[in-house]
Amino acid sequence: MTRKYFGTDGVRGTVGEAPITPDFVMRLGYAAGKVLARKAGSERPAVLIGKDTRVSGYMLESALEAGLSAAGVDVLLVGPMPTPGVAYLTRALRLSAGIVISASHNPHQDNGIKFFSAAGTKLADATETAIEAALDKPLQCASSARLGKARRVEDAAGRYIEFCKSTFPANLDLRGLRIAVDCAHGAAYHIAPHVFHELGADVVTVGAAPDGFNINKGVGATHPESLRSAVKRTKADLGIALDGDGDRLIMADAAGRIYDGDELLYVIAAHHKRMRTLKGGVVGTQMTNLAMAQALAKIKIPFARAKVGDRYVLEMLEARGWQLGGENSGHIICLDQHTTGDAIVSALQVLQALLGAKTTLAKAVDFALYPQVLVNVRVTNGAARAALSTPAVTKAVAAAERALDGAGRVLLRASGTEPLIRVMVEGKEKPLVMRYAAAIARAVANRTD
Repeated sequence: MTRKYFGTDGVRGTVGEAPITPDFVMRLGYAAGKVLARKAGSERPAVLIGKDTRVSGYMLESALEAGLSAAGVDVLLVGPMPTPGVAYLTRALRLSAGIVISASHNPHQDNGIKFFSAAGTKLADATETAIEAALDKPLQCASSARLGKARRVEDAAGRYIEFCKSTFPANLDLRGLRIAVDCAHGAAYHIAPHVFHELGADVVTVGAAPDGFNINKGVGATHPESLRSAVKRTKADLGIALDGDGDRLIMADAAGRIYDGDELLYVIAAHHKRMRTLKGGVVGTQMTNLAMAQALAKIKIPFARAKVGDRYVLEMLEARGWQLGGENSGHIICLDQHTTGDAIVSALQVLQALLGAKTTLAKAVDFALYPQVLVNVRVTNGAARAALSTPAVTKAVAAAERALDGAGRVLLRASGTEPLIRVMVEGKEKPLVMRYAAAIARAVANRTD
């Protein structure tokens, strides 16, 4: 069954436009509540709701609360909380599910609803399909005696801070390090600086003054120039940048060099290899840089590619019984520490690797990424799949692959969260890569305009 509302990461869109409207989100909460109630049987389900710092979060939080309550589900509110924090608290408090109101790295005018299971993992496809089916049924409010109640979890931030700290070895600390922490004016603004400070670092805080509209605006993991500038300005030893919902990580060294998710995942994996604690290999995605895959092979770490999206990385990790995976965008999953990608936890694993080997990021990342050009081509709804297989696009891709001659890759895919075709070309020579990425993008655009 084709899902109408759920993409690769929940339900997402522009606020005020379907499906991100208060009436739909209330019905979504009700539908999810009815599905959870069926699973709970005679017990009353309880669901935790967290959000990032977008102004629309207030409206959508109230709509979800109303829908869940009407379905007879209790609600726990934690306010601004990173996505991985919601996953952790859902599991730690033994709740039926967790819900995050966030559009991650997108601008403030977008928002989304994503769900976590009782185990702190993304909902199974079957559960999302069941929720979509329930959306087609009329909303029948529970009787007054069976309505769900709502309460606020006052110590939620403190609980999550302590969890993050617990993933860092007790015999290590961050004393002597000045670290710039860019919170993207997002959900981790009141959490990430405390974690690194309480572990001993001298923390320089960036992007920690949300106003409802500035989330991800020129700061955070999607705007590394902000981190680079902060590191140089404050003479920091390292920089750490998160995205708006706290599940993406990039880092910078003292020279201002930026390290993406592929490079950071390599540092963590190589550390586990040295310590003989690596379970299996590493899962990347179709977007993982070819140089990173080759670097893993040099140190005899198996590597596999999943579809783009952290849920697919997680699925492959679980299927293979491995523990480390991630995306070059900065989603890094360390299953020995958490059930989902967590930027703070991942940063701590990188810091552990550097301190343990008494080395630097520049030395730990002993390979150079291949130039990789990504072009996003906006398409009309429903045109994405068709655009991938037209003769003009096929011809442009074939020309690029001949020019790369086995020393690079071409990847076209439809975005799972936006009406976009993503064109990626990777190879050793940047001018060649740029030329063919532009040519393929033109072929896609001419087909879909």
